[in-house]
Amino acid sequence: MSELSAMPVAVPPVDKFREFLLTKGMRLTPEREAIVTAVYASHEHFDADVWIEKLERRKGGASRSTVYRTLSLLEEAGLIRKVARSNDREVYEHDYGYPQHDHLICKKCGEMIEFPNEVIAEVLEEIAARHGFRMSGHRLEVDGICADCSRPPERMHRKLDMI
Repeated sequence: MSELSAMPVAVPPVDKFREFLLTKGMRLTPEREAIVTAVYASHEHFDADVWIEKLERRKGGASRSTVYRTLSLLEEAGLIRKVARSNDREVYEHDYGYPQHDHLICKKCGEMIEFPNEVIAEVLEEIAARHGFRMSGHRLEVDGICADCSRPPERMHRKLDMI
């Protein structure tokens, strides 16, 4: 569930990634471009295996190692970031073109609820300033149980219960 929507960006993610790769003496291969395009086609949390499966179905898909290396490069470029671990897998999200936000993570079903909160950001800035710390960003993940998982199970009444 997300309260966030994409913000307009001056440079599309594929072009930003191409620029980043050039600074490293690398090029944007068709496989890398397909991965960036797929990742930015929707704003959902994902793990590498999701894209490996999707890209394997396409003609000329990308290998497992290419997907992992490309995700690592996308993270280094500031286009995606690791959010949390779910089922022993790294979970990623877009970090480019979306506002600063934090997460509530259900430990039962794995749902991630995104929320922006200026008060949290201001408190962190104040704490950082008090310690002479220059903050470049923050990541807050709150573990717990979501509303659906904490709801008591609906019980079927037996005929004897109704007497």
